[in-house]
This record gives sequence, C-alpha cells and structure tokens, in this order.
Amino acid sequence: MKPILLTGATGYVGGRLRRVLEERRVPLRCLIRRPHELEGRVAPTTELVGGDLLDADSLARAMEGVGTCYYLVHSMGGAGDFAETDRRAARGFARAAREAGVARIIYLGGLGRGSVLSPHLASRQEVGRILRESGVPTIEFRSSVVIGSGSLSFELIRALVNRLPVMTTPRWVAVETQPIAIEDLLDYLTQALVVELEESRVFEIGGPDRVSYGDIMKEFARQAGLKRFVVPLPVLSPRLSSLWLGLVTPIYARIGRELIESVINETVVENPEAHEVFSVQPRGIHAAIARALTNEDREFAETRWCDALSSRRSGTPYGGKRFGPRIVDSRVARVDGDPSTAFAPVREIGGAAGWYWGDWLWKLRGFLDLLVGGVGVRRGRPHPEQLAPGDAVDFCRVEAVEPDRLLRLRVEMKLPGRAWLQFEVEPDGTGSVIRQTTIFEPHGLLGVAYWYGLYPLHILVFSGMLRGIVGKSLGAEN
Repeated sequence: MKPILLTGATGYVGGRLRRVLEERRVPLRCLIRRPHELEGRVAPTTELVGGDLLDADSLARAMEGVGTCYYLVHSMGGAGDFAETDRRAARGFARAAREAGVARIIYLGGLGRGSVLSPHLASRQEVGRILRESGVPTIEFRSSVVIGSGSLSFELIRALVNRLPVMTTPRWVAVETQPIAIEDLLDYLTQALVVELEESRVFEIGGPDRVSYGDIMKEFARQAGLKRFVVPLPVLSPRLSSLWLGLVTPIYARIGRELIESVINETVVENPEAHEVFSVQPRGIHAAIARALTNEDREFAETRWCDALSSRRSGTPYGGKRFGPRIVDSRVARVDGDPSTAFAPVREIGGAAGWYWGDWLWKLRGFLDLLVGGVGVRRGRPHPEQLAPGDAVDFCRVEAVEPDRLLRLRVEMKLPGRAWLQFEVEPDGTGSVIRQTTIFEPHGLLGVAYWYGLYPLHILVFSGMLRGIVGKSLGAEN
C-alpha cells in the first residue's frame, strides 16, 4: 500500500485522524513545518517530513510515491489575508499532487449556501474548488460545527456557557446548523480512502439534528448541570458579536471572530448523497455532546501530570495551572522508601485513618455538605486497606486504582463544579516520589470564585495532607 500524506497532523481533526490511521497500521507520511513537535509521539509506520504548503520543493518531496493526500489545513488563524494564503497553498498543493501522480485528494471544507458567504466559508469552498479542478479525483466533505472536546467550535460554546450566567443572545444564535460529532467525521474521512471514485465529488455531512447555535448552548448547559438564562438581543450583528466575543472569551478571539461572522449562513445538509455512498450513521446532538464530555474525562484522566506539569517552564500561577476547562494544583514530596511503603498511607486514606491533616476541617466541610443534601463524610470505606474502582471513601468515590502506583478519587460533595484528588507514586533512585494532584473543573463564574476564593485554605489542607502522608510512610518504614 502506498503511503498516505496527511497535512494538518498537529491540528484538531488531523491529529485525531493521524491516531486513527496509526491504529490501523496505515503507512502514513505527515507534512509538518516543525517535525520535532511530533517526534516520539507517532507510530513506527509514520514518517515525518519537514515542509510548508507554500514551498513547492517540500511539497514535491512529501508527495513522492504517495497514493492519497489529506488536505486538512487552513490559514484562518494566521496574520494577513488568510484567504489569499489559502488560495496560494491550495494551488501549489493541487499542482504538486497532479505532477506526483497522486490518485486521490480528501479535503474537509465548510457547509454553507447562499449568494453571499462569509469570508471564512467562501475561502473554504474556494479551496475545495481549486483542489477539484486539479485533475486529481477529489472528495470534498463539507461540514458544520464539529462537536468534540478540543474543537474550536465546541470550546467556544463551552466558554460562553461557563462564563455567562445570563446569555445575551444575538440574532445569529437562531441560525440553523447541523453539527457533527468528531467520531462520525473521522469515520467519513477514513472511509473516503476506499470508496469508489471516478471523478471529484462534494459531500455534505452532518448529524441528524438541525438545531440553532442557541440550542447547542442550552444542551451543553443542561449536560454540564448549569442553569442559564437566555435574553435575546436582536440588535447585535455578527460583527458586533465578534467584538463582544473578544471580551468574553479572549483566548479564542482572533479565530473566533471569523467564525462568528460566518454564522450569517445556515450550515445544514441539503444534499443527502453522503448517506448513499458511506456507511456512517451520525449521532444526534445529545449523544455527540455526551460523548465529547466522556472522551474528555478519559483523555484527561490518562494525562501524566509529572510530564505535563514539568514540561511547562513558567512557575505555578496562583490557583494552579489550566488544562483546558480544568484547574490543576499539584505538589510533590520525596521519601526514602520503596513505592509499596510510600503508597501504603495513600491506600489507607479516609475512614478510620482520616485524611492525615485537618480532620476537623473535613468534618466541618462534611457537616455543611449534609445541610445542602450532600454525602458528608460519614460513609467511611468498605475495607481499611483494600480499594477497588467504585468504592466509597468518605466523601469520595474511587475512580481508578493501581497497586503501589495510583489512586484517583472523585469528590462527591456538593460543589459548583467537579473535583478529583489523585495520588501517584513512582520510584526515584533509592526512594520514591509521591505526587498529589487536585483537579477542579469549575461550573460557571460561581465555580471559579469558589476555587480561587478558597485556594489559601486549600494550600494549608493539601500541603498538610501530603506532609502527613510522608510522615506516615516514614513511620511505616521504621
């Protein structure tokens, strides 16, 4: 099988597609400006090639011997005229693919019809036209909002819902769209490798639900357990809304403004031919958001904090470091003992052993929790030394446990957000390192205020807890 060329391998869709193709052991070649960004993170079957879409020589090298090319890039976040940059990149790519004898191009563009398209959608569809006219058979997918943790559209929705208890909704929030789950989009992209194709075709893809942007916000708020009030403000145009977006969610402002200006167009599927050619059965908006949140929990749980935190050069900011929507506060201690000895106090935490510091504070917090209908701290634990996933530990529930290495507890107290307490133990020379990590996902402004307002107390409690664990492990060693 000839190698497949993937562009956009460090982007949201491209990065996930890369992992899917690697799992299937597909020979893959990634064209990337800075190959070191992926070194050590790709499969043995994946080749990294340095280059640029605006560099004809690097395109020729990357396409040598290639059968299919994925075009999953755009320049919307860059400086200058992004439409002109995309136009030049697409023309160069099309020329190189034709000269290299590439058999197929697969491109992801954007849904949208109408006599007047936004600059963003017009550019995406122009790129598709350039690729289709290259002489290389091209499959152009056109999709709307992609629902998946990490996608720009999804993160914008999350930021708006989380930060605005009262959502002032401009008139564009009522515009219809047909969102698609990231898993379904990846299914279309992978099936495009093998479907019969004699000439270039355009396929409009989306989930089964036609909803407004406001509907997506409401569904996310519902699944996130947030009560949000909607106040229509028809005077806000997309242009004014984009300026407002820069104030509410500044981290997404540069790209987000182009997206907001795109919502003047309905982005719904009008040609259902994709259902006749592909076997994908897209999920609805409810399942797509639920899946995104579940995947986010899984991916976040698999993060190695010792790597993720130590790789950041700056000092720890007040309150901890941000990882997406979550705040992570971590501290480390070294003990002179093997991992089994170091982990023993962690394994026994809660119940009769207590929490190793400030038990009276935990009891007070538990009493307050009971007053508002929470679990308090009276549940204890089923066994003084053994734990299994699903076990109750006072006000927590065991989410994961690995002997002498890992314990992750999900806090079940009433909180304006979700919280976890995680302990990891690793060997370190003649001793061991204990890492204690507190994770909090605030829900709305109240959650943010709760975390940062109580952070000084958290420093005392969790620092004291770690010292208590170290002291207990030293006592056990002696």
